[in-house]
Amino acid sequence: MALRNIVLDGDPILRKKCKPVEEVNNKVRQILDDMAETMYDSENGAGLAASQVGILKRLVVIDMGSGLLKLVNPEIISEEGTQKVIEGCLSFPGQYGKLIRPQKVKVKALNEDGEPIILEGEGDLAKCFCHEIDHLNGVVFVDKVTEWIHA
Repeated sequence: MALRNIVLDGDPILRKKCKPVEEVNNKVRQILDDMAETMYDSENGAGLAASQVGILKRLVVIDMGSGLLKLVNPEIISEEGTQKVIEGCLSFPGQYGKLIRPQKVKVKALNEDGEPIILEGEGDLAKCFCHEIDHLNGVVFVDKVTEWIHA
């Protein structure tokens, strides 16, 4: 595994749409492992999208405290309710804002073995799924902030 550099605000790659992964192979698994190591090495990192490490592939890692999720080609297939949340982002250090996210989401993806999976997330996990999948579509949380929080 290797630490990757996190792309910061202003880099145009954060605004690009990531391409689907055609085949889950050892190269993809290595990228996921590197992303996980990079996320864990970052202060307050709960999720990381491949575009945040300069790779335009639809890959996400998430760990909200109950174990590492490695997702290939994730997409939200349903959402319920709304919640007011506070978000930050490893690509936007020191910036925090309030925004609205779904309370509950269902996500379909492939796992690191290329097997289809369906995951449900509520509360903070739903927020994290939405935040990371937005990255894959070239959308960053600052686009959705309704009120900035000044520390």
